Amino acid sequence: MKERLVQIEILRYNPEQDTEPYFQLYEVLCKEEWVVLDALNAIKETADPTLSYRWSCHMAVCGSCGMMINGEPKLSCHAFLRSYEGVIRVEPLVNFPIERDLVTVADDFLKKLKRVKPYLIPKESEKIEKGPFPQTPAQLMKYRQFSMCINCMLCYAACPQYALQPKFLGPAAITLAHRYNQDSRDGGRAQRQEEIASDEGVWECSFVGACSEVCPKAVDPAAALQQVKVASTLDWFKEHLLPQGEKT
Repeated sequence: MKERLVQIEILRYNPEQDTEPYFQLYEVLCKEEWVVLDALNAIKETADPTLSYRWSCHMAVCGSCGMMINGEPKLSCHAFLRSYEGVIRVEPLVNFPIERDLVTVADDFLKKLKRVKPYLIPKESEKIEKGPFPQTPAQLMKYRQFSMCINCMLCYAACPQYALQPKFLGPAAITLAHRYNQDSRDGGRAQRQEEIASDEGVWECSFVGACSEVCPKAVDPAAALQQVKVASTLDWFKEHLLPQGEKT
């Protein structure tokens, strides 16, 4: 099986002993079909057991192995070594504090995710005990694409607005809120709109589209955010311009 020597430059940082992050260069013998995560595992197993990073499924499903690879937010289990030449630089996701080496602190993202209530809130007429409440294929397709988000946070690393405005709810949180707002079984839209239609919500988005470019699951959060803007604008018109009797 074909192998080659790969040079990987990894950002290292141990807050207990380092005053600032630094890069360390490793050379590791890699198989042709390996991804960056395989190379990191080989380094940890054979060269440096102190190297810290997150991973779990190795199948681009769990979303835990997000990193900056040659300056681009990627899942390390989805970045094939054969796609890179020369030294490969691996860093933690930008726009998040570094906990240690390639591990970032995800607290801000998790708090924002909680704020948008990314779960089904049953309508009063559709309590769980009265179910099931089947959906048509057309109803499912309204939100299916947006339900594929794996919370990898790559979109937050790519988003220039999140980098400039840390209070911005961000692409993934708003996309998941939109996913449930589009669900015919859900009755929680009014609660979510308080968050996502606020100044810290969707109106901070400048539609650069980088979030959709880096999404490993083709969720297209940029499209979701634009749909939220349209829906929120219609809400405003209904509230302020329509006669009272015509509001729905």
